[in-house]
Amino acid sequence: MITGELKSKIDRVWDAFWSGGISNPLEVIEQITYLLFIRRLDDNQTLAEKKARVTRGEVENPVFLPGQAHLRWSQLKNASPEVMHKTVADEVFPQLRGLGDGTTYSEHMKDARFTIPTPALLSKVVDMLDEVPMGDRDTNGDLYEYLLSKIASAGVNGQFRTPRHIIELMVKMTAPTPADEICDPACGTAGFLVAASEYVRDAHAGALLDARQRTHFHRSMFHGYDFDSTMLRIGSMNMLLHGVEAPDIRYRDSLSEGAAADADKYTLILANPPFAGSLDYESTAKDLQRIVKTKKTELLFLALFLKLLKPGGRAAVIVPDGVLFGSSTAHKALRKALVEDQKLDAVVKLPSGVFRPYAGVSTAILFFTKTNSGGTDSVWFYDVQADGYSLDDKRNPVDANDLPDVLARWNNRDAEADRARTEQSFMVPKADIAAQGYDLSLNRYKEIVHDEIAHRAPIDIINDIEKLETEIATGLAELKAMLS
Repeated sequence: MITGELKSKIDRVWDAFWSGGISNPLEVIEQITYLLFIRRLDDNQTLAEKKARVTRGEVENPVFLPGQAHLRWSQLKNASPEVMHKTVADEVFPQLRGLGDGTTYSEHMKDARFTIPTPALLSKVVDMLDEVPMGDRDTNGDLYEYLLSKIASAGVNGQFRTPRHIIELMVKMTAPTPADEICDPACGTAGFLVAASEYVRDAHAGALLDARQRTHFHRSMFHGYDFDSTMLRIGSMNMLLHGVEAPDIRYRDSLSEGAAADADKYTLILANPPFAGSLDYESTAKDLQRIVKTKKTELLFLALFLKLLKPGGRAAVIVPDGVLFGSSTAHKALRKALVEDQKLDAVVKLPSGVFRPYAGVSTAILFFTKTNSGGTDSVWFYDVQADGYSLDDKRNPVDANDLPDVLARWNNRDAEADRARTEQSFMVPKADIAAQGYDLSLNRYKEIVHDEIAHRAPIDIINDIEKLETEIATGLAELKAMLS
């Protein structure tokens, strides 16, 4: 965890950006990302130089050539603010844009723009970043996560952030293994991929001691797509700072480009795709239209996930409630395909305040396995009523939290078959779902127990009223006698 002192410094730098005229939180994080990358380049070359001295060979893939020492972080950080600002703007950023070494990170730097307005602000940011121990994966990963949390707290572009505790629940429920190939086709800041990488490190630490497995972890395990170049840079840096050296983070408009190239490629999909409404038929991938004929992005993304998964691959994805009960032909066809042609494992209903303050939409998490041959026997439903935070715009921590119980019951699903449908979780046989037209809304199957209320007989109530009237008349007569 980063210290309170470091958090305070980040907050001060953040405030300095805002007072300096950069009010978009994404732009703030983007500028900090560039500086972190510049520092990373210097650290990597320093390691390469040490290796060359030991082996008495050449420095491998040097970024900084002789005569460019003043562009390196180790020297740049000691320059005066004015010299530093001019050097970064006129020399360092053109160097970034022209790297062209084919790595994920250099690919995303091709259109890098330097927008820090003043030498004083740049100097302050450089001083803060220089104090972060970049060799400590936990510290710099937590630093970046803290920066990314500012997106949501600022209330701008918050749709890019899925709450971290929801991500962690989905990752733990799918339990990634070292052999998985994991994809998020709408990766944003790469929160799902980061959480999956941390889970694999913690749960399968021994596997990463194997050289082949370690190479897979760093170079071919994590795949993310987005069509926003800023998010690609931020997502790539998030992965790098969490210790994944070369993730496959690429530009792609997932719904507009053919998914055929990556069909049947991944074993696990974790995603919270954006649901922007409708797309034109002309801009939608034809191979997705063959799976489900619709313009609705939420349905197209589900079709995409089915296309990308290998047989036996599994998915945990967040969908708006409309996917569960929508009455259009496309809605029904896709739900039927999940139940009849694939294996629908679970529907976890989330409370509507989970994505506040920037969205109040009701959502659920779908868990399914691609089989192409059916396999759904029963579907597990869970009604999450509390996630550990208040469900208003403030989202303050509270004691009520169903998420640990969700995970515990999921890991012991054999015991769920005996639960009544009046409980918070229960199993629904496939036949019941088919009989309801493949409606997947939890309220369709949950039974509510009403308290029995005993009503008195009307004649008893009338007798009581007559008795009261008699008592009132008697009291009035006594009062009148006293006054006369």
